[in-house]
Amino acid sequence: MSWEKEVEELALRRAMAEKMGGAEKVARQHGRGKMDARARIAALVDAHSFREIGKIAGRGRYGAAGALEDLAASNFIFGRANIDGRPVVASADDFTVRGGAADAALHRKFIQCEAMAHEYRLPLIRMIDGTGGGGSVKTLEDMGYTYIPAVPGWDQIIQNLDEVPVVALALGPTAGLGAARVVASHYSVMVRGLSQLFAAGPAVAAAIGDTLDREELGGVDVHTRNGVVDDEVASEAEAMARARQFLSYLPSSIYGRAERKHSRDYVNRRDESLLSAVPRDPKQVYAMRRILASVVDQGSLFEMGARWGRAAITAFARLDGYPVAVLASDPSFLGGSWDAKTSEKAERFVKLADQFHLPIVHLVDNPGFMIGGEAERAGTIRYGVQAMNAIYRAKVPLASVVIRRAYGIAGSAMSNAERFQYRFAWPSGDWGSLPIEGGVEVAYKSELEAADDPAAHLQAIRARLNRVRSPFRTAEKFGVEDIIDPRDTRPLLCEFAELAWRAMP
Repeated sequence: MSWEKEVEELALRRAMAEKMGGAEKVARQHGRGKMDARARIAALVDAHSFREIGKIAGRGRYGAAGALEDLAASNFIFGRANIDGRPVVASADDFTVRGGAADAALHRKFIQCEAMAHEYRLPLIRMIDGTGGGGSVKTLEDMGYTYIPAVPGWDQIIQNLDEVPVVALALGPTAGLGAARVVASHYSVMVRGLSQLFAAGPAVAAAIGDTLDREELGGVDVHTRNGVVDDEVASEAEAMARARQFLSYLPSSIYGRAERKHSRDYVNRRDESLLSAVPRDPKQVYAMRRILASVVDQGSLFEMGARWGRAAITAFARLDGYPVAVLASDPSFLGGSWDAKTSEKAERFVKLADQFHLPIVHLVDNPGFMIGGEAERAGTIRYGVQAMNAIYRAKVPLASVVIRRAYGIAGSAMSNAERFQYRFAWPSGDWGSLPIEGGVEVAYKSELEAADDPAAHLQAIRARLNRVRSPFRTAEKFGVEDIIDPRDTRPLLCEFAELAWRAMP
């Protein structure tokens, strides 16, 4: 006697689950320019690699004789898959089933998804669309009672943040628990025109007098500029491509190593343009991203968080195939000064690099912490010290290249001064406890007041100080380890990357 009848029922239930919220709601999802949940998973992972877990979980409807008539699928899909040949846990909210609301959710599926990533040390990708199993006012009437809020399985989310790479793609309006699941990640992305994120949506916000539409309340221009979400993209396909690229630089968990990839770039490649990359006029800006792209393996630079904390560039890259984390100043924004948001961004990125064992390369042009009333009100010094603490606490090897300025406490945050300084300076290097331009009048106030021609005397003082500030004077005292030809930056950083990876446990 076989079990063919039950196997046929299994196939029927699977087919019912694949209908998701039904043809009409799936068509409505597509009509909004959005992929459905199953199409999203197929687009994200390697072809034919997805094995769904709990596919037939949902709510069955039965006839009088007890026969199954229909199955309303759960609004959450997850399973094991591969990305670039590596196993991952992939998940997607199904907005076609009650918009992702709690009355269509099976919270045990959420918990098991997170638990699988944690216990098997696998990267986790969440594709979030809706409340992500969060609350619905209608649910309260159906239940007949209210409850004290809690998030089942949140401890699993925290464990994953501690141990495996977590990526969150916001692929529609996400509120409440859905928004929290986006933020509880190492890398997050929103799609312009498609994604919005809020603690509570416009209808609820209107109750406190904020009459804003979705974009004004929680669109990409809000959250990719305040640091809540890392990046914005133009399409779902681009979001998935960035998720795959982000994961390519990281190990599967903190218990492993990131992979070295074969590089077609020459270790000893020297870019002639670097010799004139930094202008002689100290007030003139230049393109730090061009320098970055020149010294790392060609085509390997992956920047995250470009739209917030803009005085710092945070990116992953490869040097002779070795993955590294790159922190760099951007003199085109605030002159490279670290404000509160920049400091917060630097701290978070350094902690991420240290957590997943990636050596850090720091390209420095930092005139100091941002000053002035607004900077003080924003608590810049607190955020700045926290960023400095992260650099000092990091256990991974760090190499710094002083491209131009390094002043004050912020300048000293280039590296841990108590460790071996794997450091190079370009001839354009300019450093000190504070910029000479801003301190001469204060330091020589009485002398200038007594001078017959204060303006001429000030020029003479500056000329003397400019001779002293030569980086070669610092090198004489071993105050900086090496001054290099800018064209040698790539070969020396590739040397650092090899030694750093040899030293990694």
